[in-house]
Amino acid sequence: MGNIRTIVRLGLAAAFAASLLTPSWAEQIAVSPGDNPQNVIDLASDGDVVVLRRGEHRGPLRITRRLTVEGEMGAALVGSGQGSVVTVSAPGTVVRGLTIRGSGTNLERMDAGVFVEKTAKGALVEKNRIEGNLYGIYLHGAEDSVARGNEIIGIREGRMNEAGNGISVWNAPGAKVLDNDVRFGRDGIYVITSKRNVFSGNRFRDLRFAIHYMYTNDSEITDNVSLDNAVGFALMFSSRLKITGNVSDGDRDHGFLFNYANASQISGNSVIGRIQSAERWNIAGGRAKDDKEHGLPTPDASEVAQGSDARPGPTKCVFIYNANQNRFRDNWFEGCEIGIHFTAGSERNEMVGNAFIKNRNQVKYVSTRYLDWSKDGRGNYWSDNPAFDLNGDGLGDSAYRPNDLVDKVLWTAPQAKVLMNSPAVQVIRWAQAQFPALLPGGVVDSRPLMAPPKRPKTAEGERP
Repeated sequence: MGNIRTIVRLGLAAAFAASLLTPSWAEQIAVSPGDNPQNVIDLASDGDVVVLRRGEHRGPLRITRRLTVEGEMGAALVGSGQGSVVTVSAPGTVVRGLTIRGSGTNLERMDAGVFVEKTAKGALVEKNRIEGNLYGIYLHGAEDSVARGNEIIGIREGRMNEAGNGISVWNAPGAKVLDNDVRFGRDGIYVITSKRNVFSGNRFRDLRFAIHYMYTNDSEITDNVSLDNAVGFALMFSSRLKITGNVSDGDRDHGFLFNYANASQISGNSVIGRIQSAERWNIAGGRAKDDKEHGLPTPDASEVAQGSDARPGPTKCVFIYNANQNRFRDNWFEGCEIGIHFTAGSERNEMVGNAFIKNRNQVKYVSTRYLDWSKDGRGNYWSDNPAFDLNGDGLGDSAYRPNDLVDKVLWTAPQAKVLMNSPAVQVIRWAQAQFPALLPGGVVDSRPLMAPPKRPKTAEGERP
């Protein structure tokens, strides 16, 4: 009998605790097309659920209480063409299941489909279709906010650099961007001055940069897919990033770009190059018709196949520009004009277990210093390495050098390509093979792998 009384008391206590967590006065309020949704939101109480019924509703909306604002299937919220369509200022607010369009076009004012203010800590924006707005979602200082499972279609007309981003994150520690599909506009995700962010499972297409990092540290970029963008993953002025399982498939200039990005782990990613027509890449006069970004050089004629109206995209699987102490392990770089381009004094970067497959130039590195791309008896796989493995240990019996003196001459004087098949060039290359002391400084892999590591996933199934 005593045990029964104890169980009853515990059950009543649990029910009372639940009533404190879920207030009994929380309501579900339906809004029909033609009603004023802002009036309903202003009269609602914390915890209420405001449901927009199927049809078109007029915005803009400002949410200043902890509410859930969601739409039935077919519910659309249309802004006035000025400012943001939805502005969220209350912590814990949820915006879900709506088609959202009709923002303003003022970049300085950051007009967005959904604008989440600094005070909206832990806000959730999920499963919306956000179309034709300047910015899709803007997490503006909202700590621990989440953008998840949204379909974002940006502005298609006009100059790409004058459009907004699919998702922008500014100074929002702990914010997460998960499983979104972003197409058109400027950048898929643009983050600046933040930390502890997670960007995972997103898909990007027809953009300038899929993910663009600036001054953001201690964060994760995992399992994202970039298809046919100008640049896949541009990581700049950021440190201690975990970059794992991402795919760049057919991007134009770079699969991964590291500019002053330091002390990061880059593993299990793949960059797949594809032959594209010159028209597809907007090549004119040997130079891409695109604005220079952050002082980085754009591809030039020396990096594009001559005598052809096509070239591989990306031009560079990886471009490393003054980036230091990064660990590249078990990545797959295939079919680019250049596998990895090192420049501007990048130092102490570890390259182990990566696969360099059928790149026209596996490595571009101009320096008198030597870099050994192997560690603890293991190097990388090179598809053009004619090595032997007589002892069967899985490693080449001789070191692999991706570049020689002739390569460096061609990089500094592209016009010298007309001499490539001349007897003089063949003699120089023979002499270097016979007398290693003639070899210049550069990359050497002293323990090259005889077989590639397991190929990471690709985006092949997602291509049209």
